[in-house]
Formats: sequence, structure tokens, C-alpha cells
Amino acid sequence: MAGRGSSSHKIMLLLLVPFCVWVIAFLILPAVGMLISSFQNEGGQGFTLGQYSKALTHPLYKTAILNSVMLSLVSSVIAIVIAVIGAYSFTTFSSKVRDRMLNISNVMTNFAGIPLAFAFMVLYGTNGMFTLLFKKLGLSFLTFDLYSWTGLGMVYIYFQIPLAILLIYPAMYAIKTEWKEASSLLGANSFQFWFRIGVPVILPGIVGTFSVLFANAMGAYATAYALVLRNFNLLPIQIGGLVSGDVFPRIELGSAMAIILFVILMIAMLINEKMLKLARKGY
Repeated sequence: MAGRGSSSHKIMLLLLVPFCVWVIAFLILPAVGMLISSFQNEGGQGFTLGQYSKALTHPLYKTAILNSVMLSLVSSVIAIVIAVIGAYSFTTFSSKVRDRMLNISNVMTNFAGIPLAFAFMVLYGTNGMFTLLFKKLGLSFLTFDLYSWTGLGMVYIYFQIPLAILLIYPAMYAIKTEWKEASSLLGANSFQFWFRIGVPVILPGIVGTFSVLFANAMGAYATAYALVLRNFNLLPIQIGGLVSGDVFPRIELGSAMAIILFVILMIAMLINEKMLKLARKGY
């Protein structure tokens, strides 16, 4: 029996070999290479902190970092508010309707990148279907400039909402029907129930979801690039431009900015973990 257990353990270890090779080849080695490159001069020679200094002090790159952070924060907050309402509404449907709505949300989470940008162009672009329809009906106030910060924010919010719903939805079942009935009997209205009971109960789920949404928005590249090309100064677009290069690539500076992006995401995750602990401790 001992021999069989040892043999089974060896087989399980062998099955892990392809996964370990994949992680090392496609995650660890590129990350280490990027880290080393970020401390080199242009041309890959010598050791320097100049790439980080340039990324953090040059107005172009500093603005790109701030723009990405602000866009990610705003889109994540708005998406969470909408997702909380949407996820709670799902719990009021029958199981058949609820499963269909969740399936739709699951499919929509994969609708991003270039296809999403093209869809928004067709519907809300300068000559988009809804843009022309609203103008014809005299509802011009419902139109917006897709190729502005407002339009870009709308696109980010759109692909953030389905993901937020899927992440927050399980937390909604922590709210018991008996609590609502008890609060109603005690004279509390719907707003008081959610403010004092509902939101505090699901707060850890909201905080955790916010961290995921922030990271998702910070790293979004294809959608923004397909929609506005390089007309908007965002961190992922700057990294892509530095790595590919119109004339010649600047791998070292692009690597430094990628490391800065990684650090921002790590800080966001640490803040999220701290807030989760406070939320669980307080409620």
C-alpha cells in the first residue's frame, strides 16, 4: 500500500511538470527579463535608475499614469454601484431566469477588446446607429462623443459591469430574507436596511470586487487602443508604443513603466486586503 501511495505521488508530480514549465517559460522568465531590462540604459547596456526617473517625472508618462489610475477608479466605482443593484435584482428572479441572466453576464465578460470597440463605433460613433437615431428623434442630449474621455469611460464601465455582477452576486445570498422582514417590522425603510445592514454585510465582497475591477481597467489595452489609438495618454498605450515603437522600440523604458504598473496593482491589492480585514473585523 505504501508503494502504491508513493507511485501515485510521483505521478501527480509528473503531471505538474507541464504546468511548471509553462509558468516558468511564459510568466517568470519574461517577468525577470523585463525587470532586468528596466534597470538598463537604452541599448541594454549598464545599470541605471534613469528609466524609472524618466517614467515618473516626464510629463507625458506621469500624466499617462495619472490618467489610467483616475479612469480605473471612476469606472470601477460606477460599475460596482450598478453591479450591486443588478446582482440583487437577479436574486429576485426565478431560478430559470436567474441562470439565463448569469449566463449572459458570463458571456459579456468575454466581450471586450477590439470587438467591443468596434461595436461601440457602430452604435455610438459619429455616424453610429443610435447617434443618428437620437438626433433624428430630437434626443441629441442622449448622444455623447465616443472618442472623448466620457466615451472611453462609458466603454470601460460597460465591460466592467458584467464582471462585477459575477463577483458580487454570490455575496447577495449572505443577506437573509428574515433580516428584511425584521427591519420592516421595526419601522426601518428600504434605505435604512441597506445602509445599516445590507451594505455592511456585503462590504467585504464589494471591496474585493473593486480590487479586481481596478486591476482589470488598469491593464486594459486592446479596447482603448482600438477606440482612440494613441490619441489618449494611458499607461498601457504608452507601454505598447514604447515596446513596439513607431521608429525604434524603447524596451528599457517600456519595461520600467510595466514594472510601475505592476507596483500600482500590488499596492491596490495590499490596500484591498487591508480593507477586507477591517471590513470583516468591523462587521
